[in-house]
Amino acid sequence: MFELLTVALASLLAGFIDAVVGGGGLVLVPALFGVFPQAAPATLFGTNKGASIWGTAWATAQYARRVSLNWPALLPAAGIALLGSFAGAWTVTLVDPGFLRRALPLILLLVLAYTLARKDLGRQHAPRFNGRAETLVAGGIGLGVGFYDGFFGPGTGSFFVFLFVRLLGYDFLHASATAKLMNTATNAAAIALFAFKGHIWWHIAAVMAVTNVAGSLVGTRMALARGAGFVRGMFIVVVSGLILKTGWDAFFR
Repeated sequence: MFELLTVALASLLAGFIDAVVGGGGLVLVPALFGVFPQAAPATLFGTNKGASIWGTAWATAQYARRVSLNWPALLPAAGIALLGSFAGAWTVTLVDPGFLRRALPLILLLVLAYTLARKDLGRQHAPRFNGRAETLVAGGIGLGVGFYDGFFGPGTGSFFVFLFVRLLGYDFLHASATAKLMNTATNAAAIALFAFKGHIWWHIAAVMAVTNVAGSLVGTRMALARGAGFVRGMFIVVVSGLILKTGWDAFFR
């Protein structure tokens, strides 16, 4: 019961972070590895996905009620992201993704530096494209980041948010809402693969899903109430945390 309570509380916090800006895995994955050190890594990753998809899907629904999204452009892009995630998961069975371990903290550091240097980045919602052009650009982001999510994974939500802000001209609130849609698709692809391989503890994932949705509810309401500036601030905090975590894993473990 103590182990279950620990991961349930971690899932609550992860749901909050994921709902605001993504990056909940920064909390939940280490918690699972700490509580269940003897478990197969694939099982812990699968259980994480089996719980977190519910909070992400809930956040998507909540954002959809309050944030205007271009659904005709973004739904096809989410489908492409799902296919990209499948392709990445298939590729990881052929190629070792270990080479990304050292590159990831450096890439995240560049993302953070660019965001801090551009004080106005993501504060105003001014989409650069419409119609088919928006679908193509969003689909390209979905394919690339979806592939990365299936292949390696850490920082997926942050990459989605940053690219939607930088390439599509979204503010951080709209980018975060769109990232939830994309993340739901990529998580669904991952869950299908993990479930097929028998790598999800459904009884634990079910409990974590409940608290993940609760955290998601709080995070979504706070993001909607406080707007793009709050989401930008959370983005900086989460990316900084990801840099420290991935840097430690890559260079010191």
